[in-house]
Amino acid sequence: MVTALTFTQSDEAIGAVRACQHVEVPIVVSFTVETDGSLPTGEPLGHAIEAVDAATNGAAAYFMVNCAHPDHFSDVVITGAEWTRRIRGLRCNASRMSHAELDEAEVLDDGDVHELANGYRSLVDSMPWLNVFGGCCGSDLRHVTEIARMLTR
Repeated sequence: MVTALTFTQSDEAIGAVRACQHVEVPIVVSFTVETDGSLPTGEPLGHAIEAVDAATNGAAAYFMVNCAHPDHFSDVVITGAEWTRRIRGLRCNASRMSHAELDEAEVLDDGDVHELANGYRSLVDSMPWLNVFGGCCGSDLRHVTEIARMLTR
């Protein structure tokens, strides 16, 4: 299986899914979003997922969100819209900073361990089909351990 992370637009994700279709390898596509829950291009996350599925006959095994703090997208994904059921995994940033702020930071912000874990718990409470978890910018063993503790309670 191929896991393609940190996609910023649906067109590049469509290309990756088509390439995997061509060689008959399953693929997971993970989008990143800005602090408003939209992709860096301004494309809404739901539109991107629907566009990939429409262009590839739903060939992606599932979708993920990575490289964004839960606060950046939770309002977008807990809506109950049908496309949200295609999201199965999260690799969130520990930092609440925007991508631009992270790019300019002299030191990587490691955020708040408990806040991050609580963000995962809230998302799983609203989206119980989520089953792949990890960390991205600013996260380390402390964050992943607390996420695991929070999700197994």
